[in-house]
Amino acid sequence: MTAPTFQLPLVAILRGITPEDTLAHVGALVDGGYDAIEVPLNSPRWEASIALAQQAYGSRAWIGGGTVLHEQQVDALVETGARFIVTPNTRPALIRHAVAAGLQVMAGFATASEAFAAIDAGAQMLKLFPAATYGPGHVRALRAVLPAGLPLYVVGGITPDNLAAYLDAGAVGAGIGGDLYQPAQPLQRTQQQAQAFLLAYRTTHG
Repeated sequence: MTAPTFQLPLVAILRGITPEDTLAHVGALVDGGYDAIEVPLNSPRWEASIALAQQAYGSRAWIGGGTVLHEQQVDALVETGARFIVTPNTRPALIRHAVAAGLQVMAGFATASEAFAAIDAGAQMLKLFPAATYGPGHVRALRAVLPAGLPLYVVGGITPDNLAAYLDAGAVGAGIGGDLYQPAQPLQRTQQQAQAFLLAYRTTHG
């Protein structure tokens, strides 16, 4: 199945954001060139945040939900207008359910066995999680066996300083969370970190 083409393969993870802060931070990210925004489902009132982001910026960016664990959450995400989900693990039944609902799936994995289970279930993208635990060498080894065209993202411990090493090892992009956004942080901080990641990506990929 065809994965979405993010113009900028950096998924902005806004863990802990509230509906009150969503539009300002998502707007700043989209205006800054980001077109993949993830609101994890362990954020306060995530349904409202995702619906607001989708209504305001869905024509300019992919809006999705992260830390998705259950089929019922997939169904709720469809109601918000979300277009993709991100999972922290590999559960074939959940992946198949999301794909059947028309969502793109970025499935979290650690081993080659988990990766191929996710692929067999229909996941269009993979995320190595937590990437910092395994390092760029793990990415390089996985790329030798994973399908060449399958997008592999790295998530967990990614910073502007180490992003290039993962991209050089074969990752197509990254999910950027704690180093981009912390709950209730000033909008200026989000903008500054977004630009730092953008610069790190462009240094590697032009």
